[in-house]
Amino acid sequence: MPIYMVPGRPVKQQGMKMEKMEEKGLHAKRQKGGLATMPFIFANEACEKLAVVGFNTNMISYLTGQLHMPLTKAANTLTNFGGTASLTPLLGAFFADAYAGRFWTITVASIIYQIGMTSLTLSATLPNLRPPQCKEDEVCQEADTGQLAILYASLLLTALGSGGIRPCVVAFGADQFDETDPKQSTKTWRYFNWYYFVMGVSILLAVTVLVYVQDNVGWGLGLGIPTIAMFLSIIAFIIGYPLYRNLDPAGSPFTRLLQVSVAAFRKRKLSMVSDPKLLYENEELDAPISIGGRLLHTKQMKFLDKAAIVTEEDNLKAGETPNLWRLNTVHRVEELKSIIRMGPIWAAGILLITAYAQQSTFSLQQAKSMDRHISKSFQIPAGSMSVFTMTSMLTTIAIYDRFLVPFVRRFTGLERGITFLQRMGIGFVISIFATLVAGFVEIKRKHAAAANGLLNSHHTIPISVFWLVPQYSLHGIAEAFMSIGHLEFFYDQAPESMRSTATALFWTAISVGNYVSTLLVTLVHKFSAGPDGSNWLPDNNLNKGKLEYFYWLITLMQVVNLVYYLICAKMYTFKPVEIHRKEASDSIDDGVVELTNKA
Repeated sequence: MPIYMVPGRPVKQQGMKMEKMEEKGLHAKRQKGGLATMPFIFANEACEKLAVVGFNTNMISYLTGQLHMPLTKAANTLTNFGGTASLTPLLGAFFADAYAGRFWTITVASIIYQIGMTSLTLSATLPNLRPPQCKEDEVCQEADTGQLAILYASLLLTALGSGGIRPCVVAFGADQFDETDPKQSTKTWRYFNWYYFVMGVSILLAVTVLVYVQDNVGWGLGLGIPTIAMFLSIIAFIIGYPLYRNLDPAGSPFTRLLQVSVAAFRKRKLSMVSDPKLLYENEELDAPISIGGRLLHTKQMKFLDKAAIVTEEDNLKAGETPNLWRLNTVHRVEELKSIIRMGPIWAAGILLITAYAQQSTFSLQQAKSMDRHISKSFQIPAGSMSVFTMTSMLTTIAIYDRFLVPFVRRFTGLERGITFLQRMGIGFVISIFATLVAGFVEIKRKHAAAANGLLNSHHTIPISVFWLVPQYSLHGIAEAFMSIGHLEFFYDQAPESMRSTATALFWTAISVGNYVSTLLVTLVHKFSAGPDGSNWLPDNNLNKGKLEYFYWLITLMQVVNLVYYLICAKMYTFKPVEIHRKEASDSIDDGVVELTNKA
């Protein structure tokens, strides 16, 4: 009988037998994985981030300084690229979950990414692939159609490559830790902290070393370094193949979701059964998609339960597989319910990305106008200002993992200290303060420009760029809470056979957040335009604009979003799952069945 408990406090029923895993080859697979695989997996993700961030952070400078794009066009190109690169993970995740598995998807995607990075490096190196340098007192020549086509084709290849790497690397890494085995004490919540920490270190290198090389040595070498690093990481990832714990693809997850929807629609006129135990169950049919645990029936969205009602028309015979377009198991129905329940929480993360996106557009332009000198001979590249975001994020992750979790665990009793929903909520609150502070800093920057008669000038304003540190740092702290919590939420609450697809939703939220930024910038630029040429977001000179109003508009939107999130989090139902755990004695015959709500 299913037992529903408070999340994080399972009830165990001893004496139940597990199926013999040797017959399916699963016992051998579970001897693989673990910490030994992390260097190979993290190397691939780190190099992908090194390449993406190394270019993306300073892309506004490349587009305006090398290709001579107008500021708003360059900003929208940047957010559109970020949006597309974060949307393709849905395609990569589908391919991995349905057909190829995560290892081969990552491998093929990495090769595609390598081709895109090589093409991008060549476009920045060969003079014919970019417009000539500006000469004094001459109008800069913008990149022609052919030069832009090569740029966009290169970006598209890297976006497609990222689509196969991003959702699969994080899920593939988590797969290496078998939480049903007591011998593997590493928890997935700790793995996600490590994953984000490694990713943060690679980003930190990108926004310091690579940005410096791009600004002071050349874009050819600045893009060539991550291109070579990516090539080496592909080799390292493939070499690690014998160590990996590989889970076979379980077929198209979208097909299963569609089958449940069609079956429920066909039986929409049926009355619900009096007892959920009468709904169709078939453990043998569900075995390939429920290796780690079978989903149990929940009371929400009862209209979908009709897909599991057995009727005479189903013509169900013993031992036969039913027509899944007419009849589905409870587990498959609950898969669809889990995905639907995740939707509102997914949507809440969009505006945080919209706020975060401004660091690589308007915040970077603020930095370029301010005094960035540390000494007389050295100044911080504007693109390297995000080092403060990365530093604060990495520091927060370390403090969270080593100090905050053990301290809070004493009061909550939860292994992870606080739930991922609580972690996300803290991130939302901090992000609100980040954009609020950004608006006040912009006022101070413009006051300094006015006091020195530089409102109509492009000369450096005598105000330290370190005034921007609070907004960059707050965004980093917010990401350490919200983004990791968001990623953990998708992996934990997704059906096991859909985890690549679910983690792709994390990147899809980033995609939509970037597109919302593009839309918001476009609308504000259009509707704030005055007859005298004034604009909140001017094309050429921020000093003439009202960037602080734009930041405060985002702040207001985030406040509304926080209220929405709190309502969604309060109403959210964690997925109940029946987990088969191995005993520490290595016995397959003697096992534990754990019936719990996942939290």
